[in-house]
Amino acid sequence: MRIILKALIFVGGLFFLVTGMGFLADPVNSGETFGLRAIDADGLATMRADMTAFFVIAAICMLVGAWRRNGDILLVPAGLFGVALIGRFVSIAADGTEPGFWMPMVVEAVTVIVLLVASRVLPHPTT
Repeated sequence: MRIILKALIFVGGLFFLVTGMGFLADPVNSGETFGLRAIDADGLATMRADMTAFFVIAAICMLVGAWRRNGDILLVPAGLFGVALIGRFVSIAADGTEPGFWMPMVVEAVTVIVLLVASRVLPHPTT
């Protein structure tokens, strides 16, 4: 169970790290994948800074937390993706849905569940 959890977290962490670095290197194309478009340099800077920060910090916490089997560190990305999931539910209520709206929600929900379970299962027992 622990090996499977660590593997899932490492794969997810690497995926989110690549996603974050994509926003840093090419916010236009990465933003379009997420339905975002910047109208000027301020928008590009915001996408480059905020989206990179979200995904890179989540990824680093996932990778370090899984590697060190530290459940507390895994709560950081669980919180980030949990808040993102809540934001998507609010958006559904406020704005409705688009085709494919559910896929990011599934990714966020699965990520939160895996990280919360891992935060309890992975840590070394203290004696």
